Amino acid sequence: MENQILTRNNSSITCACTPTQRVAIGAIGGAIAGMVFGMMMNMLGMIGTIAMLVGSKSNAVGWAVHLTISMVIGIAFSVLMENRLKNLSTGLAYGMAYGIFWWVLGALILLPAKLDMPLFNFNTMAWQSLMGHVVFGLVLGGLVVQIPRKKHK
Repeated sequence: MENQILTRNNSSITCACTPTQRVAIGAIGGAIAGMVFGMMMNMLGMIGTIAMLVGSKSNAVGWAVHLTISMVIGIAFSVLMENRLKNLSTGLAYGMAYGIFWWVLGALILLPAKLDMPLFNFNTMAWQSLMGHVVFGLVLGGLVVQIPRKKHK
């Protein structure tokens, strides 16, 4: 992450990253958060459902789709939230909120709509998905704040 500028403002540290660096940070954060969430989904037998989004039942395809979506979502978070992420606390808070947003949009609306399932179906799988999305958001928010900081220590 060359050409980054870290500025200290009391207890906060802000990264003035280039757009390319911001995209890379989001992709890395999204991939790692996606792996954590994906392991949870895999243990609960949910990865096959993700594969169904592209007409497959393969766990490998499910992982590929899930990680691709995770990276895109991570990039969007990193780019959209760059000026709001002042420290680890704000990264975690915004990340958790972002995870909940994607739980509603992704797990409760888009996925069931694509698979001809009922929308807003609050069953056991939906609540487990909420926990996974919260963990995803926390990991993503923490990484998007910490990755630039670690580079400059």
